[in-house]
Parts: sequence; C-alpha cells; structure tokens
Amino acid sequence: MNVDCPCGSGTAYAACCEPLHDGARHAATAEELMRSRYAAYAKGLTDYVFRTWHPRTRPADLTLDADTRWTGLRVVDVTAGGPDDERGEVAFAADYATGRGRGVLRERSRFTRRAGRWYYLDGEHP
Repeated sequence: MNVDCPCGSGTAYAACCEPLHDGARHAATAEELMRSRYAAYAKGLTDYVFRTWHPRTRPADLTLDADTRWTGLRVVDVTAGGPDDERGEVAFAADYATGRGRGVLRERSRFTRRAGRWYYLDGEHP
C-alpha cells in the first residue's frame, strides 16, 4: 500500500521518510531532515526526533504531545543546507489540530552537519 508521506513531498512514505526513520539512510540536505522530522512528529517517532537533534541543544528528555495531530507541512524558504553545505536554514509552517482547536506552528529552523550527518540545531518562531 502506497501511503503518502506526511512530509508533504507527494511521494509514498516507504520511498520518502521511512528509510530515514528506519536508519537505512541519512538525510542528504537540511530540508530533507526537516521534512523527515516533521513526518516523525506526525507518526509519533520520538526516537528519530531525538536522534536528529544536535546533542548540544536537544532536551534531556523528549515527550511528544499525544493530543496533537499534525495535518500538513508547507516549506516557506530554504537557505543553504545542500549536500555540500555545513549549515542550513529551513522556514516552514506546520498545521496541527488538538482537542482545543487548530493552529499553525511557524518556525525558521537551523541545521548543522556533524560528521557528515545533518542535525536540527534550534529554531526561531516569528
């Protein structure tokens, strides 16, 4: 069954973010990492979110809100973060729904490469 990936790429999950979530390969760009992290939030894959967070800035413990359902992702801007870059930024808007209503999380995320792998560093909420 070809279920679309939650990241909004229009590609089947099995060919898009699932290989990243399963550790079969690593994200080639900052945008790909951001999309895979969004998909991990949508699927409740806390371990993946934790593993792709830079050790210097990640929390000691990570718990996802079970009441939050992620419903859509729009990439707004990508600044660097290509296969040959060491740093990148990705601005996005992520739609969500909770028992209290709907909302949009907007963030400009910063990423860095360490030992050839991309990591989420931090983000600003405009």
